[in-house]
Amino acid sequence: MSYYDVDAILTDSQKLPCTFELDVPGLGYLEGNASGTVKAGTKIDLPMWLGIMLFASSGNAPGAPRLVTLDFPVPLQQRVINALKADPKTVDLRSQAPHFYALGARIMDLFEDGKVLDTLLDTFKERASEIADQAHNPRGALGDGAEFLRGLDEKERQLFKAAHEGPKSVRAWTQDLQKNT
Repeated sequence: MSYYDVDAILTDSQKLPCTFELDVPGLGYLEGNASGTVKAGTKIDLPMWLGIMLFASSGNAPGAPRLVTLDFPVPLQQRVINALKADPKTVDLRSQAPHFYALGARIMDLFEDGKVLDTLLDTFKERASEIADQAHNPRGALGDGAEFLRGLDEKERQLFKAAHEGPKSVRAWTQDLQKNT
């Protein structure tokens, strides 16, 4: 991940459910309390970058618990995973998270859940074939496939663009070869 990667920055700004395990003075503004203390057991949705930093921190005593525990974000909770298992093509990934697969990759670094990872991989594979079909069939993209295309996340949009422009580039390249020989 590059420091200047806009997609990575947007992925890290995705909200992540965090539960505070310790009382933390001075962070009350996170829950709307200007100068108060966040009490142990408080659940707050924090940007992923902040949640991960607090998760990596612990109290100031040796063996103290972590400041927060992390939960799966809403786009990767069981309800969405079940829908992806049932029919990945019907789920609007963009409404779940514009950078859905990048979010999944970051979360898998934290949680290492094999079943969720397998579901994400299967989803991408199945949707990739539909994306390639839509990219080569413009009538489908304008008709029945329009709803599917609106629900593509950023990686899938890049795949669609590459699949759509690839054959044009190959044709132009072969025409240039024929002209030069």
